[in-house]
Amino acid sequence: MAGNDPLANALSGIDNAESVGHLDHNVQPASNEIGSVLEVFYDRGYIDGFEFVDDGKAGQFEVELKGAINECGAVKPRYSAGSDEFEKWEKRFLPARDYGALVVTTSRGVMSHYEAREEGVGGQVIAYVY
Repeated sequence: MAGNDPLANALSGIDNAESVGHLDHNVQPASNEIGSVLEVFYDRGYIDGFEFVDDGKAGQFEVELKGAINECGAVKPRYSAGSDEFEKWEKRFLPARDYGALVVTTSRGVMSHYEAREEGVGGQVIAYVY
C-alpha cells in the first residue's frame, strides 16, 4: 500500500499492532519526523524502545511495544497551536484531561504538549497518543 503520509501510515501500523497484541512492529520507511515522534512516545512511556535499522534504502524502525497504547494517530491537517491553546486540542483529540499526550513540532524540536506548555512555546499538533 503506497501512502502519501508516512507518519500517518507508521502510527496506523503501530495502533493496529497494539490492538492485536503484538510485541513489536517494523515501521518503514523511516524518517527523522517518525523518529522524533517515537522518541516522544518512548519518553512518555507508551513504547519500550525503538531502533533504526539501515536496510540500504530508506531504513526502518523496529519498535518494541508494551501494550500501553489504546489509540494513536496523526493529526490531519496539522493545526497551529499557541502555548496557551493546548487545552482546546486536548479536548478534541484526547479522551480526558491529563490522559494521553499530543505530539507538537515547535521551533525547539518535536515534544509533547506538556513540555511545550512548560517551555512556553507553541507549534503544530502532528500526532496524539493515549
